[in-house]
Amino acid sequence: MFFTYLRRELRRRRKAALVVASGLALGIALVIVVNSVASGMKQAQTQVLESLYGLGTDLTVTKAREEPQAGGQAQRPRFEFDANEDGEEQSSDRLMVQGFQTLPASTSATVAKQAGVAQAVGGLSLVNLKIDGEFKRGEFKQVQPAQPGTPGGGNGGGGRVEGGGAAFDVNSFTLYGTDVTAPDLGPLTTSTVTKGRTFKATETDSAVVVIDSAYAKQEGLDVGETLTVKGVKFEVVGIATADSGQAAAQVYLPLTKAQTLSDSKDKITTVYVKATDSTKIEAVKAAIQKNVTGTTVTTSADLAETVSGSLDTAANLATNVGKWLSYAVLVAAVLVAGLLTSSAVSRRVREFGTLKALGWKSGRVTRQVMGEALVNGLIGGALGIAVGLGGAYLVTAVSPTLTAELGGGALTGGGGGRMLAGPGMAAARDAGGGNTLDIALTAPVSLTTVGLAVLLALGGGLVAGGFGAWRASRLRPADALRRVE
Repeated sequence: MFFTYLRRELRRRRKAALVVASGLALGIALVIVVNSVASGMKQAQTQVLESLYGLGTDLTVTKAREEPQAGGQAQRPRFEFDANEDGEEQSSDRLMVQGFQTLPASTSATVAKQAGVAQAVGGLSLVNLKIDGEFKRGEFKQVQPAQPGTPGGGNGGGGRVEGGGAAFDVNSFTLYGTDVTAPDLGPLTTSTVTKGRTFKATETDSAVVVIDSAYAKQEGLDVGETLTVKGVKFEVVGIATADSGQAAAQVYLPLTKAQTLSDSKDKITTVYVKATDSTKIEAVKAAIQKNVTGTTVTTSADLAETVSGSLDTAANLATNVGKWLSYAVLVAAVLVAGLLTSSAVSRRVREFGTLKALGWKSGRVTRQVMGEALVNGLIGGALGIAVGLGGAYLVTAVSPTLTAELGGGALTGGGGGRMLAGPGMAAARDAGGGNTLDIALTAPVSLTTVGLAVLLALGGGLVAGGFGAWRASRLRPADALRRVE
């Protein structure tokens, strides 16, 4: 009897049921779209941070910035040439530590012993700066600007200086000394080896390199060819492509070899840390700060605070405004559905009064009203899920491009240039330095979001049914007679 009466009433009151269901559908669809877009924002932010951190890296440890002493000057690279009058060709090749701040290599072992640390490995960020040309005494001027983002000459680029009868070509590229015994942690994990191979665990001091695909294309290098670094020929064994954003470096080489060539024996610039549990990252950070002095510890949350641009703006809107707006619309839709259900019951006073006169108990009338409202809620939920999925699919199909600018004064390396703690920003930046990435926005819909929509549909139906049931419970058989009169 319950289902027969329910089916008949829903069929007879199709327009009213559709109005109630449509209101709930609008609120539920908005919740799905906003939650999906917010999820896409989080994925985009994660993608940006992965260009700074290696995959699986939870924290990085660098040397704490040291302020120069009063009257002191920041350390800068020095080059020496012979001032020959005949203008003979001269060359200077320097392999320098980025930022000029290093930690003892033993720091990685000390960090690894801290509570909550699963693994810690060291890395050494370097820049190779080579100057070739003729030298004579006189004044100099830069006639070809250096590429931005590189110490004295560009990130893999260069410049040209002339004057006083001299002409110099300045070229540089970035390198990263990688612990080849820990391939799953460190700067190279931000890229995928697309040609050749990665390092072998036995190549701790071998003259082999893996180079970034963009740099390989720029220099015309391929697997099996050689690259000269400070007079040493390295075999290119692999070419890696950055998974997102900018590669950690243009050239990767074994850590021990990098330390030897750069006169940085037993030195590192960064410790990459993986925590035993992602929920303990802040506790691990506190332990390292307490027990490993003279260091700066950076988490992904710290790096996230340095991300600006349209990605950050959109993420804030989706989180702070969009969610509250969607929930406000949903609450309004539920309240309207409740009022419409209550109004519909009022119009059915004669019907329910007659049923009570025929022997229906108040509980039976209430269950009937609740059943109708619950079905309306389910219909609204189905419509809302369909519209929400359509909206999320449209966002993903369009994939609007958002920009993320990486930079900030809070995370700095020591010495002469600003740098972020993560490998993706290993190149020294100028005082206003930064790096901009373009991210395509998607709106993934998770099963959790769909489940939330179903619960909202059921909840909306129950609330609306509650309004109607309350009104129905107050009806008496005499109400039907008064309505007839």
